[in-house]
Amino acid sequence: MTAPRSLWRHRGFRQLWVAETASHVGTQVVGVALPVVAVAVLGASPLEMGVLTALETAAFLLIALPAGAWVDRWRRQRVLVRADVVRALALLTIPVAYLLDALTLGQLFVVAAVVGTATVFFDVAYQSYLPSLVDRSQLTDGNGKLEISRAVAQVAGPGLAGVLLRVVAAPLLIVVTAVGYLLSAAAVGRIHHGDVVPARSSRRRLRVEVREGLAFVVGHPLLRRIVACTGTGNLFGAITGTLLAIYVLRTLGLSESTLGLVLSAGAAGGLLGAGTAAPFARWVGDGRTIPLSAVAFGLAASLTPLASLAEGTVRLALLVGGSIAGSWAVVVYNVVQVSFRQRLCPPGLLGRMNASVRFLVFGTMPVGGLLGGVLGTAVGVVPALWVAVAGQLLAALPVLLSPLAGMRDLPDEWDAGPVQESSAASPGSPPA
Repeated sequence: MTAPRSLWRHRGFRQLWVAETASHVGTQVVGVALPVVAVAVLGASPLEMGVLTALETAAFLLIALPAGAWVDRWRRQRVLVRADVVRALALLTIPVAYLLDALTLGQLFVVAAVVGTATVFFDVAYQSYLPSLVDRSQLTDGNGKLEISRAVAQVAGPGLAGVLLRVVAAPLLIVVTAVGYLLSAAAVGRIHHGDVVPARSSRRRLRVEVREGLAFVVGHPLLRRIVACTGTGNLFGAITGTLLAIYVLRTLGLSESTLGLVLSAGAAGGLLGAGTAAPFARWVGDGRTIPLSAVAFGLAASLTPLASLAEGTVRLALLVGGSIAGSWAVVVYNVVQVSFRQRLCPPGLLGRMNASVRFLVFGTMPVGGLLGGVLGTAVGVVPALWVAVAGQLLAALPVLLSPLAGMRDLPDEWDAGPVQESSAASPGSPPA
């Protein structure tokens, strides 16, 4: 058999890669700028930050399931382009309102909800589009390259934001994000690839198609455990995300540019993870990579609240070290489990499968955001961060206490059969 050509020679994949890079750079910049706007410009409280975080992700809980069914009915390329344009236009209202001295927290809340809704459609369509662009055997390589794109953006975005915050008001930095989304839309629009849409006659009631996607995810014991791990981790990770800007800027008394530096340095771990995910999985085994990386993320999360017990250089080292290790673990985990899901799922079910996973794993984030705001107000920021650490360590249990911990290889398709709970490691597997 002829080996698949390099993905760098695949025009459609290159355009998708360019689009993802542009989109992620903008997203990372706004990921620094928006909390700074809320905290430093509008004086948001921990509870208000919790509401903002919840609104950013509430759409995954509210509309992800029907969105998956709709994406399976529509041309996914068009969904990607339109979602990018909607996000760009919504974000551009923030610098306009700021220049008119009319910016309010209420507007931030509305923009967060609109951008979050468009992101649901973008994410579901994006993960469903890649398997139609590349060969099945190239999915892990493709996801790894796209994670490199994400990681490069994570390195460049927060660092760029940290530098620009010294000379540019945070609301104006959001223009960078809007431009990134528009560049992403332009790149995706240039992909010349036939996107097959099922005939209208084959459609059934929306609730029937939604139920099929959910049944696929919860019906496989490995997917079920991965979703439980990811959803629980995101629940408690959202607590940290909600409080991080307040923790760094107010509790630790660090500058806005230092926050950007910490995030940018931590994103280097994501770049390392994207580059090492495939060889690490080959060495340890795909199955065992998932629980190992889940445990590593929980341990790395503990370094963030530990920084409150240190001073000076040690404090900064703990923040940076936790971000690097945590980002590495998350990217390795995502590359392996997303590639596994894409290989396992029939093409006609990809949108609904990805939407069901998004609903189950991202639907916990608005709850975590609100919980972070409540805990930060009730018990203080640092104790709330320790609660988040404990939850992220517990999140690893569904995959740690599962067949995944003893498996080297993962099944390639549903017909391989659900793995039994008694599955053992392959003979000759290297130690985990």
